[in-house]
Amino acid sequence: MLRAHLSIREELIGKVVMVRFDSNILLKPESDQKIQSDFNARFTIKYLYDAGAKVILVSDWDMNNSEFLCQASVADFLTEILQLQVVPLQGISCNKPSKITDLKKENVYLLENLSDFKEEVANSLEFATELSSGVDIFVNDSFSQSHKVLASTVGITRFCYACIAGFHFEERLSILKNIAEASRKPYFAIIGGGNFYDKAASFEFLASRCQGFVFVGMMAFQVMHALGVSVPQNLVDHKSFNKALDIVRLAQDKNIEILYPKDFWCRNKCDPKQLQVFPSHGILDVWVPVDLGPASLDEVCSSLANCKKILWIGPVKFVDSNKCTNQASKLVEVLVQLSQSNCNITIVGNTACQLVSQERSPMSSTSMIENASVVWEFLKGRKLPGVMALDRAYPSEINWKDVYSDPAQPLVVDIGSGNGLFLLEMARRRQDLNFLGLEINEKLVLRCLDSVLQLGIKNGHFIATNATSTFRSIVSTYPGELVLVSIQCPNPDFNKPEHRWRMLQRSLIEAVVDLLAPDGKVFLQSDVKAVAMRMKEQFLRHGKGKLDLMHSQSNGQSEWLEENPFGVRSDWERHVLERRDPMYRMMFSKSHDINEISAANDM
Repeated sequence: MLRAHLSIREELIGKVVMVRFDSNILLKPESDQKIQSDFNARFTIKYLYDAGAKVILVSDWDMNNSEFLCQASVADFLTEILQLQVVPLQGISCNKPSKITDLKKENVYLLENLSDFKEEVANSLEFATELSSGVDIFVNDSFSQSHKVLASTVGITRFCYACIAGFHFEERLSILKNIAEASRKPYFAIIGGGNFYDKAASFEFLASRCQGFVFVGMMAFQVMHALGVSVPQNLVDHKSFNKALDIVRLAQDKNIEILYPKDFWCRNKCDPKQLQVFPSHGILDVWVPVDLGPASLDEVCSSLANCKKILWIGPVKFVDSNKCTNQASKLVEVLVQLSQSNCNITIVGNTACQLVSQERSPMSSTSMIENASVVWEFLKGRKLPGVMALDRAYPSEINWKDVYSDPAQPLVVDIGSGNGLFLLEMARRRQDLNFLGLEINEKLVLRCLDSVLQLGIKNGHFIATNATSTFRSIVSTYPGELVLVSIQCPNPDFNKPEHRWRMLQRSLIEAVVDLLAPDGKVFLQSDVKAVAMRMKEQFLRHGKGKLDLMHSQSNGQSEWLEENPFGVRSDWERHVLERRDPMYRMMFSKSHDINEISAANDM
């Protein structure tokens, strides 16, 4: 996404860009020589910095790590890795005004530890507002947090005019897409770890794509129990039995091969140093399984030999493991050989990724995601909040032929269309125009789309989106001319009037001016005079000299339009007029390009 939407580097010059990065790098041991290349946000940060952006970094880190107790020590650490000067910056607190001002381009800035703020995990909008204060563009490069709803990954996207994925985030999204792709067969899933009950929904997703399940770790005992294999009762999670039984039946119905351990390395409870291999059905009471047995590993490796695609998620060992057994390492060796034979392999989870990283032989066609929680949520079919927040900023491409009966007609866009009464009535009256409502409240949009269907309107449509960040990407694809943009009583439900002009970021105004056809109009109105004045000032300031106010006091006319020029009132406008309060209205017109006028005169 970063490449696609910020491909013109000039767009970044002077912009304040906040990068949310994963703090995993701060947990890596000093002996890890790959630490610099492993920093997932490094390329994103360097790209933004080199393009001329003012970069602010934000993350959370473990306060129990004595090496990184203070913000300054983390800044020093990042300075060494990035080879850029990282300066601590105090700027996020609900108890004090933001200090993100006068940033020097030659520095990169680091905000306070997000772990210090309970508002972060509560996704406090007030906290997200403070976090985004002064920020033009938000870049999420913290993929490991994308399954959580946080102020720094979800809430902040409501207040920045552009919200996009960083290089690392985008790369991890492509890995998820690859996991879901089932064209390469046979496709086997090696499934380890525990907590079968909570992860059971994931197997339905995998069953629609895989030809084989290889159960290892604690997961294996639940499947073995469902298959009727004798398993020590202390290893069985009885609440998982019905779900395990359902998965077994589903796999049998779809002819999915199920592999489970036939033997185990076990540790003697009385003598922890004593290890012995037992068949899965013959584990004695004083022995505890700690790893796959040799026969099990041979069977797994044999079954994987012809695979074209493999997903490994979760550890092979058990809770009570033993360092003397190394079956997982042997499995990695087999996967290395398969990767060199053009087998597509995805490794998920810290334990498995560490083992693969330690392997000296190169593994081609291999992808890794360290945080398994994100992938489990994805496999359950759940939408990832961190991804959804970015999706709202960049909706999928619109097929305008499916939206309007005649997509060549001139377009009218209402930003913040609310319950859609204004736009629906305008569409009914003016069949020669197409109407588009952009509204951030998804529930309101669904109601409006229902009304479009029920009323049989062919020239009206609504999109749930944050128009502040998406106006250009949406409207620029429309095949006809943009002839009118309206912003009416922005956010009338907000109690504080100063909140109402927040949608009017410079980027939105510039996008409107750039896309508006010559002689196209901009209609603004509000029931709060201060808001109306601010809107007028913003459009005049950022209108690139192309907007003319169609009425002014200097011509002996009122500063405001006294009547609604369309004869159609929005719901909020009706409410204001019914209580006999004034509306403050204005209309701008876009002038012709000077070069176009000169060319016309020369003819």
